[in-house]
Amino acid sequence: MGKIAVALVGLGRIAGLLEEDPLREKPCTHIGAVRANPDCSLVAGADHDETRRNLFENRWQCPVYEDAEKMIKTHNPHILVIATNPDSHARYCVMAEALKVPVVICEKPLADTVLQAERIAALHRKGTIRILTNHERRYAADYIRAKAILDEGRLGGILSAKATLYMGTNRRLLDVLWHDGTHLADALMFLSNAGMKHEKTWGAKLKTREGTAFLMGHLVALPDQGKQKNPIPFLLELGAKRDHLVFEVEFSCEQGRLRIGNGIFEVWESGPSPYAQGFKSLKRTPEVFDGPTGYFVNMVQDAVACVGNPVRQPRSSAADGLRVIEYLNSVQPWRKETARSFQFPLVRYYR
Repeated sequence: MGKIAVALVGLGRIAGLLEEDPLREKPCTHIGAVRANPDCSLVAGADHDETRRNLFENRWQCPVYEDAEKMIKTHNPHILVIATNPDSHARYCVMAEALKVPVVICEKPLADTVLQAERIAALHRKGTIRILTNHERRYAADYIRAKAILDEGRLGGILSAKATLYMGTNRRLLDVLWHDGTHLADALMFLSNAGMKHEKTWGAKLKTREGTAFLMGHLVALPDQGKQKNPIPFLLELGAKRDHLVFEVEFSCEQGRLRIGNGIFEVWESGPSPYAQGFKSLKRTPEVFDGPTGYFVNMVQDAVACVGNPVRQPRSSAADGLRVIEYLNSVQPWRKETARSFQFPLVRYYR
């Protein structure tokens, strides 16, 4: 087998434009990761927007198409990256499966409704196509290391979790939850090997652009886990009107604490307290994380491995994507299910 052919539908920021950001770890886009992989060849891109097509063609010297179906039929890619608006993800996953594309990388959120996400996950379960969801923390070396610390029991069992998400000053909290909270919710589930059950919301209304909302619930055992775990309480804070970005998760454990997020990697362990005789206090260990996380590189490598191994299950699958959508929808739907959910109206497909 020669090089693995990769095509994209949707040629916006996450597809390739963010490579222009001088501060982000590189590669930070699908195209950047594909070009960095020696086993891959970027063969084509599709987008309804002419400006995006021209930028892609000039920057990457690849053919462009307005019609994704024509692109797939012409180039027969081994991997199709779907970097479009969420309301079109199911449409293009169905198209990819019908045209015998073996592997899809689908941007998050997996879909904009539970029904659409369920249809994508059903395609993956069918086995004729493998669908990766771009929950990038599952591929990031710092999160993988944090998960190993929790899994090995070094800090004891997890007793509670907190998560914080601020994404600027003027976005609706509901949009932040569905667009950026996908990563936060999946990180909580990935690190704890659990699902999320929503129980209560208080504080600011999610459809507003100000204030702070608190989401309370429990991390619960996944259906395929043999031994039932005790539910772990979690609190997720969504905030607006901040002039800064915050993305972080903290686990309180029996003998310590782990905190991870954007620019954060902290491990705290309990020991004899310097403040009170006969008590223990937490002390931060010297453990840090330096260097690239490889989040996009590792995701593309996972997709490449799925092409080479028809029974391999990806680290971040459509099932993981569905689990996040189910949680977000239980908090508050971003878009209500309608009778048109499976009709796949033609929409713009770029992000």
